[in-house]
Amino acid sequence: MATWVLSECGLRPLPRLYSNPRTRISSSSFPNSVRLAPSKIFRPNLSVSRDRRWALKVSAPVGVQFIEEDEQKVNGINAGESEFNPGAPPPFTLADIRAAIPKHCWVKNPWKSMSYVVRDVVVVFGLAAVAAYFNNMVVWPLYWAAQGTMFWALFVLGHDCGHGSFSNNAKLNSVVGHLLHSSILVPYHGWRISHRTHHQNHGHVENDESWHPLSEKLYRSLDTVTRLTRITLPFPLLAYPFYLWLRSPGKKGSHYHPDSDLFLPNEKKDVITSTVCWTAMAALLVGLSFVMGPLQVLKLYGIPYVGFVMWLDLVTYLHHHGHEDKLPWYRGKEWSYLRGGLTTLDRDYGWINNIHHDIGTHVIHHLFPQIPHYNLIEATEAAKPVLGKYYREPKKSWPLPFHLLGLVASSMKKDHYVSDEGDVVYYQTDPELSGASK
Repeated sequence: MATWVLSECGLRPLPRLYSNPRTRISSSSFPNSVRLAPSKIFRPNLSVSRDRRWALKVSAPVGVQFIEEDEQKVNGINAGESEFNPGAPPPFTLADIRAAIPKHCWVKNPWKSMSYVVRDVVVVFGLAAVAAYFNNMVVWPLYWAAQGTMFWALFVLGHDCGHGSFSNNAKLNSVVGHLLHSSILVPYHGWRISHRTHHQNHGHVENDESWHPLSEKLYRSLDTVTRLTRITLPFPLLAYPFYLWLRSPGKKGSHYHPDSDLFLPNEKKDVITSTVCWTAMAALLVGLSFVMGPLQVLKLYGIPYVGFVMWLDLVTYLHHHGHEDKLPWYRGKEWSYLRGGLTTLDRDYGWINNIHHDIGTHVIHHLFPQIPHYNLIEATEAAKPVLGKYYREPKKSWPLPFHLLGLVASSMKKDHYVSDEGDVVYYQTDPELSGASK
């Protein structure tokens, strides 16, 4: 399979897209007084060239200014204060972090990336064959847990394709991304574009795309059912399919519709392509239900799909919520790409770390999504001395990360909304909810 995909994509010895990792924009180009307009979602120039270099659209945005402010305090500690302030401007720049990461961590090896795809696909079909062969209620629950995790692993590899960290070959990224994501009912380009928006606006109350906080006014305007399903387990862990269709409260649009507010006019063809691929996979599942029977398709695919959705919602939520200390969200002049990215969290998943391609090593990924997943751990270790207290060491997991369920439950009880006012805000708790601490 790998040989076919590579040959179809015309893979040749690849030139480096970047001779060196992107460097900070010079201060001569952007003086310290320049900032992004706070009311606009950051969007780089997205004109689509004939060769469709999607990788260029999803790395650290070139238009973000990396400002060295005179008022920055060492390690986020203001004069006269004894405690670390996570909302204070950091004493380092994005370029400082980049410079600490070894150059080889930025190198993308398409053969290595494809080896992970082959590994995961073999495991997926192997698990399905074993479960179908034994076909008993002792094996099925084990299969559902394992296969749901493997579907999630396939998503992570498709996620790397969307970021361009899979390879420097845009065609290879697109082919593999569509095969992987369509197989688990994810519209590749629709998701890729909205995920790009998430990375470029993370930590911004209004402009972030995934798991962003609701303002108190918006939170109070929600009907009771919507409010409770957003923060009452297990409903938030089943949110992803609904997000793809309807987005989050307060936002409109669909990942399947080319005219959605999520997309620019020159991205319509990409969105249509991905929606067609999604539809083809849905049709294949319907066809298989006539051949194998709907119950068998449910057991082999449907239940593992639900497990995948729960993995995705759990992981993405915990990378941005649930720390023992409150973490800030920003508006207006206080937001920057760096400060927003520094509120992400690394998580340890025990044995699952390798299975889902170290996606728990999330801080450096959020700041530099062009780094391949197999280099994230080394890049993180190199960056820690620069990050200092802005890096929060994850709690070590047992072989299976059951402790994370407690973190989700705790966060859902207290992280409900943020103030309608203020440029640095923190989650607040709705005391009217049953079980919420006042």
